[in-house]
Amino acid sequence: MGKKLNAIIGRSTKKTSKLKALFNLCVSRITILRNQHQTRCSQARGDITQLLQLGLQDRALFRAEQVIKEQNLLDVFVMIEGYCNLLTERVVLLEYQIDRLLHSECPDELREAISSLIFAASRSGELPELQDIRRKFADKFGREFASAAVNLLSDCRVNPMVKYIKENRMNAWISVYLPFSETH
Repeated sequence: MGKKLNAIIGRSTKKTSKLKALFNLCVSRITILRNQHQTRCSQARGDITQLLQLGLQDRALFRAEQVIKEQNLLDVFVMIEGYCNLLTERVVLLEYQIDRLLHSECPDELREAISSLIFAASRSGELPELQDIRRKFADKFGREFASAAVNLLSDCRVNPMVKYIKENRMNAWISVYLPFSETH
């Protein structure tokens, strides 16, 4: 009854408070990283315009590729921040549900968020907090669940945007390069 009451009231235990602290640290680091990457992205956009005016299309193409990578990374940061905020709100209920089940199984409503964070942790060195979050979720839901998310197996439910960024990073340069070349 105590765990159920804690879940209803929203009290946190030692486990949940550690996880909440990791989520909050991750959100704080994302804010800092997002500012840095936005600065790089805006500088690279200005460079593209100048390079195209000077007739240096090859260098402008390289810069356009950098802009796409930075923009994709910014989009991923926004997603990760949203998932961290969602899981911070649901962490008490998540612990209650795990304790209630005989075997730890990821709740369906949080599977996308948790799988996407595990996948992002395997691809991001800029967010060390994600590694700790990944370890905690692997302990809670099993190594098979974490492995399925990292390897993008069929039922892992990693966010499609994260998959798109991983697989089609180079194909997107056309959508950025063509508008610049047509206007200059």
